[in-house]
Amino acid sequence: KPFHCGDCGKNFSRSYSLATHMLTHTGEKPFHCVDCSKSFRKSSRLTQHMRIHTGEKPFRCGDCGRNFSQSDSLARHMR
Repeated sequence: KPFHCGDCGKNFSRSYSLATHMLTHTGEKPFHCVDCSKSFRKSSRLTQHMRIHTGEKPFRCGDCGRNFSQSDSLARHMR
């Protein structure tokens, strides 16, 4: 893993993974919700958060038809 964090010693196989990791040391959260004051380190977390405001539930249970806003919620439901 060629990308090394000088702060904590963790190594990463991709440069963008190191860049995202570095935000944990700086505390920076560059992705901001336009509807509320929340901020996130990863754009994917902002996307998940925005579903609270939009009501979007893109993950559907094939058995009962119930929809979920997050894939892990569907996975938990399926167990």
